[in-house]
Amino acid sequence: MRAAVITGVGAVEVAEVPDPAPGPRQVVVDVAACGLCGTDLHILQGEFAPTLPVVPGHEFAGVVVETGSEVTELSVGDRVAVDPSLYCHECRYCRAGRNNLCERWAAIGVTTGGGAAEYAVAPVANCVRLPDHVRTEDAALIEPLSCAVRGYDVLRSQIASRILVYGSGTMGLMMLQLGKLTGASSVEVVDVNPERLATARLLGCTATAASADELDRPHGWDVVIDATGNADAIQDGLGRVAKGGTFLQFGVADYAARVTIDPYRIYHQEITITGSMAVLHSFERAADLFATGVLDPEVFISHREPLTDYAAALARFQAGQGRKIQVLP
Repeated sequence: MRAAVITGVGAVEVAEVPDPAPGPRQVVVDVAACGLCGTDLHILQGEFAPTLPVVPGHEFAGVVVETGSEVTELSVGDRVAVDPSLYCHECRYCRAGRNNLCERWAAIGVTTGGGAAEYAVAPVANCVRLPDHVRTEDAALIEPLSCAVRGYDVLRSQIASRILVYGSGTMGLMMLQLGKLTGASSVEVVDVNPERLATARLLGCTATAASADELDRPHGWDVVIDATGNADAIQDGLGRVAKGGTFLQFGVADYAARVTIDPYRIYHQEITITGSMAVLHSFERAADLFATGVLDPEVFISHREPLTDYAAALARFQAGQGRKIQVLP
């Protein structure tokens, strides 16, 4: 089969690789669409994946074409979205229900072959069957949505919170949408990309700006969410949290990124700084939300490219062009 392969740091190609075969409790998925994500860029930089080469792609959906010998829950022809998370279920964090902090954490498309390929293998437990009205290609959005749902699980935000989101890429826009669903009194978005800010306005944010200085919030925001991973944005956002408020590190920063904090302010103003890592007990809920139409795929997906153009699509994503970019194997 054809697959995109990150062969080394900074090197990616589309190549022929062996067809996957399912284990007893696995299925083979004929991939309909695979979304690109900032994590793919980190893998390209030599982060996250313990060894290269690897087939990337942790946001994908498709049709089951083969089932393992012990699979009874799914049949050939079923359409599914795939949770890429792979946990050991044995370490202290898994036993405590904090599987996303697993000491042996792994993921399809990060540490094992992923969905940027014609076919991918997944445990049956990681597959969620799609309802008839959901397009298979669109369902690749469920994985990033499940990360956003996890983010709001961490926040436990109150009704009428004032929210500031840094970044209006796919994840920032999802945090905007879910912020409105949680009953925020306002959701404002900061980004330096005018095209992306236009999408945030289309989705009904309260206000947009290239800098938080342009927004009239002298007391700050109850919730500040970084969806960029950019150190400058993170540093700025930390200073925008209102007394008693929360800063959520949601975007994936480079390993080397560093910011400074003011410990006295954190103490004196009872500021919470927290993070949200990937998916935790949120994939099925995200699938249910997606089925209700909480996201408009035609707004969120800006590019659908053939798998053969994976390298160009990744370069486009890295350049900040468009919103969610998908490859269609």
